[in-house]
Amino acid sequence: NGKAITVKKFFSRETSVSIDIKADAAIVWTLLTDAPGYPKWNSTIISIEGEIKQGGKIKLKSTLDPKRVFKLKVKTFEPETKLAWGDGKGTRTYIITNKGNGLLTFTMTEKIGGLMFPMYAKYIPPFDKSFEQFAADLKKEAEIIYNTKK
Repeated sequence: NGKAITVKKFFSRETSVSIDIKADAAIVWTLLTDAPGYPKWNSTIISIEGEIKQGGKIKLKSTLDPKRVFKLKVKTFEPETKLAWGDGKGTRTYIITNKGNGLLTFTMTEKIGGLMFPMYAKYIPPFDKSFEQFAADLKKEAEIIYNTKK
């Protein structure tokens, strides 16, 4: 719980993290879809510009590569359940699974790859620590909000 796992293959790499959060799915969803709000609660994101909505286009700056701007498209937008964005090289998916009694599991997975992946793979930093921090930051903020609403 909260520990990232990476599976490397020749043409792809997939990193995943899951964490239990004591909060409503609506709170987590609001945090995940509020682009300008990310830097306030998430220490792995420098900025996100644009709208996180179905078909929306965003520009994301991450602490993993602060000089680079990732131009991403929102591919999946299922309120309080599933959100995915990505580009031609990969997709990041967020899944909220409601376990009842104000408990949910948040899972974040990113799969990157393609035919050219072996040529650029060595330039992509490991995501594990960043994913663990993202999940921990989300859990902390969502639980603070949940506990102040009780």
